Amino acid sequence: MTIAFRLQALIQIIGMRIHRLFPAVILTASFLCPALYGAEAVKLDPDNPKYLLFRGKPLVLVSASEHYGSVINRSFDYEKYLDDAVEHKMTMTRTFLLYRELQSARNPSSPCKPESPDYIAPFVRKGPGKALDGEHVYDLDSWNPEYFERLHKFLDAASKRGIVVELTVFSNAYSPETWSLNPLRAQNNLQHVGTVDWQEYISLKDKELVRWQTAYARKIIEETSGYDNVYYEICNEPGGGTPGHATPADVDAWQEEMARVMREEMTRLQRPHLLAGQQAFTYAAKNAFPMDATFAKDTVEIVNDHPLPNTLFAGRTFEMGNFMSKELMLKDVAAFCSAAYSWPKPTVMDEDNAASMYRDLTGWTIHRKRAWTSLMNGCLYDYIDFSITVGSESGTAASRAGIRSWMGHLSEFMDSFDYVHSKPDAGWVSFPSDKVMVSGLVSESPGRQGLDYVAYIADRRELSDPDAGGPLQGAVSLTLPAGEFDVALYSPVTGLYSPAIKTTGGKVTELALPLFAQDIVIRATRRSH
Repeated sequence: MTIAFRLQALIQIIGMRIHRLFPAVILTASFLCPALYGAEAVKLDPDNPKYLLFRGKPLVLVSASEHYGSVINRSFDYEKYLDDAVEHKMTMTRTFLLYRELQSARNPSSPCKPESPDYIAPFVRKGPGKALDGEHVYDLDSWNPEYFERLHKFLDAASKRGIVVELTVFSNAYSPETWSLNPLRAQNNLQHVGTVDWQEYISLKDKELVRWQTAYARKIIEETSGYDNVYYEICNEPGGGTPGHATPADVDAWQEEMARVMREEMTRLQRPHLLAGQQAFTYAAKNAFPMDATFAKDTVEIVNDHPLPNTLFAGRTFEMGNFMSKELMLKDVAAFCSAAYSWPKPTVMDEDNAASMYRDLTGWTIHRKRAWTSLMNGCLYDYIDFSITVGSESGTAASRAGIRSWMGHLSEFMDSFDYVHSKPDAGWVSFPSDKVMVSGLVSESPGRQGLDYVAYIADRRELSDPDAGGPLQGAVSLTLPAGEFDVALYSPVTGLYSPAIKTTGGKVTELALPLFAQDIVIRATRRSH
């Protein structure tokens, strides 16, 4: 592998020199990365499709990601970011390929909000004339060598570190102001493509716009499908239903077309990859987020759910916390994940934003507990870490000691557990308190029923409760099958275990917990004979 990567690096250097001599030449991934062509891409694990299989090993997605600017932001040091990500055992990152977010007073420094001169698009800026951001307009007929060179280098760097990349191809346009930053808006390109309002950007209404979206999507697949460490999100937060504009059904029809185009290009290149995403939400009715069709239809293989209020699924409404509100809502997070587990698709609690703008121990603790609760109920988890900015690509000293280390402990814990042969089950442990939420996984490896039991006990009290985060103590009741087990406690904060005690199953056993705050893990492992 080392020799192959060295050869790959040499070829990239040659390719970069060709770019400098002949800027119009775009080298495809098949030339830049021959070592990765032929390697099977990340896929659903055949033994348990709730998880992934990557380079012959099971993979659980766990990440505290930056806000997606690794490629489009020229100033962002993605090597530094990826080094820290792998140090903290992050297994994935999510990267926007076109969407540029509007800066705001509430969150001005996200890597996905570059200053106009630092934004790198797939298309060359060359004028004549100025775009709405004051820079040269784009020529949609000219692919940007700098963009694709950076994209290849980023994917290669992630590949070498064993990090899977979700490539987000499109995004909701959200508002006239954000739409004004898009290269595919008419005032921003020489071809005058994109004369629609922002609400129609992700619909089939403008056939010429769709033609250019299709060309861009095909180009992304052509350039990146040779990598084994990528999968694709069709569209970030698709939504419709503002009065007089595209409906959610219109947006989903557009998503179906983009999925068809992307899969057609993969078939042409003989490089199958997974698609991720979710059905369109509606701006009407309190921003309702229906999810049933996302699971039932074959548009995507990976479900991305942004855990928010008014999520409609399996005949009920899940309230999973208002946006950046410091709401914990562990009961509904666990209930949604449990409901999703019955469907044979991985479900990612994606870009969780319950408290992400609060870069403090309180906000980070909320996300630690939501992450553990998600994974202990069979979902995967991606949290936006807003401590990562240009110039602080590895976060801050506080975030590295806090949420980034905690996510590393969670990733390491999952790696020590046979989650592929597990199922969500917290019935083996009982803690008599309405102050906590108990979640759990039970591993049943072939031929060894009840091999490994995990229970995650978390303080479920909201910050509005004056006793939230206060000390907890008591005895739990363990109901383990016949046999001998080693039972130990684990701290999600330190990543350390207590000494194990021998316990005999086949009966109810009382275990006195020490005084703890926020959360604690109990692990019971069957002794081998």
